[in-house]
Amino acid sequence: MTAGATTPIGAGFLGGGFMAAVHSRAARAARARLVAVASSALDRSEAAAAQLGIESADASAEALLARDDVDVVHVCTPNASHAALASAAIAAGRHVVCEKPLATSAADARRLADELAASGLVGGVPFVYRYHPQVREARARVARGEIGALLTLDAAYLQDWLLGESDGNWRADAAAGGPSRAFADIGSHLADLIEFVTGERIVRLSARTRTVYSERGGVSVSNEDIAALVVELSGGALGTLLISQMAPGRKNGLVLELHGAAESLRFEQERPEELWVGRRDGSSILLRDAATAAPEAERFSIVPSGHPMGYQDAFTAFVDDVYAVIRGEEREGMPTFADGARAAVITEAVLESAATAQWIEVPA
Repeated sequence: MTAGATTPIGAGFLGGGFMAAVHSRAARAARARLVAVASSALDRSEAAAAQLGIESADASAEALLARDDVDVVHVCTPNASHAALASAAIAAGRHVVCEKPLATSAADARRLADELAASGLVGGVPFVYRYHPQVREARARVARGEIGALLTLDAAYLQDWLLGESDGNWRADAAAGGPSRAFADIGSHLADLIEFVTGERIVRLSARTRTVYSERGGVSVSNEDIAALVVELSGGALGTLLISQMAPGRKNGLVLELHGAAESLRFEQERPEELWVGRRDGSSILLRDAATAAPEAERFSIVPSGHPMGYQDAFTAFVDDVYAVIRGEEREGMPTFADGARAAVITEAVLESAATAQWIEVPA
């Protein structure tokens, strides 16, 4: 089923919305053949195929999984359907790229990771902020010991797209979006980046959540708009995380700042060409430059410095890594189903802490 080194990988897409557009652009840039898309109804599949430049429209996920020209399935549907569709794709012998959250419960996410491991197939979860070159540069500096012992961290992911009471979306319906919204959808990116860049685990946390409007667009809302956390890492560092989908003017404000005994590092997703380096005797802005970057950062600098790279470039790099692993190559740092399961474990710890007002130990 899997394409060879010179044969394009056949990609199928479940879901035809915003994320399917992002995934399909990345797949095309990664030289895949965009074979088929299946949405909630055939007419929507046909519209998505026409809009996204995908060859065929299928009436159902079952029809797409039955095709013999699809090597990898991209699951881009509402959160509550991720686990069942990813499991079905694995059972059909297909590699899987599944949007996060991998599942709306930690138990289902761990089960999927186990199913994938037993199958020998490849699965990726798009924690794509790992793929900004300056994130890899920060990770390399931490690994080399340049910042010294990690003392504290300050992180945030702020958006405003659900600011108003009339701003509705399927994610606000727990039946479709899951019991966590803000943290599962965007806070999970922060948790993943913290562990990826520092090389440490979040071992315990205390969280508070807030749901501002009990109803949006006629749908009862039970999952959170806002989450605030204090975390402790395995090396002893303490940190704060603020996650909100109701921060006016913030469109995609992901920020990670690490404070070491020797220096600090700050990455802002909306300024992805920069890495702020703070020292007691002066601070500087390190601009992306493949000529001076760490090797793991240089790999993702696909255009000359001064030519800005962004979110879609990071997503394309992620998909390219997944496809390379499908072809039998090794790509260090690719986020897997195990990483998706880890995010689900942290999400459940956040909800438990918010419900009990207690510190929660996060399973390793």
